[in-house]
Amino acid sequence: MRPVIPYVTAALLFGLGVYGVLRRRNAVLVLMSVELMLNAVNLILVTADTTAKAVLPHGGQVFALFVIVLAAAEIGVGLAIVLQLYRIRASVAVDEIPLTEQHTAEPVAATTVGQASRAVGSEPEGPR
Repeated sequence: MRPVIPYVTAALLFGLGVYGVLRRRNAVLVLMSVELMLNAVNLILVTADTTAKAVLPHGGQVFALFVIVLAAAEIGVGLAIVLQLYRIRASVAVDEIPLTEQHTAEPVAATTVGQASRAVGSEPEGPR
């Protein structure tokens, strides 16, 4: 097998993924571009495993399996972050995310329900 075609395909996939990461503003599309880059690496690992005689048998395929597991974990965490961002900001535009911490004018007092009910003079609810 001639390894030129898979290597060129992997280079095109990786380049497309880099372009997507650098140019996209939507967080979901950025995650999809990262997945393209990881799939390009998988293609290179499997192609190198089939064409080169390595010390470890099927070493490239084992590394590709680890990359697939890493990609699944990355998508799980990434989508959780994107969903939380959408709940807070109602947008998933990456360029609208503040990178510095913003301080509010007045601190928010953290009280529990029991403390608030005792403060107004009522009895706390619960079993008697």
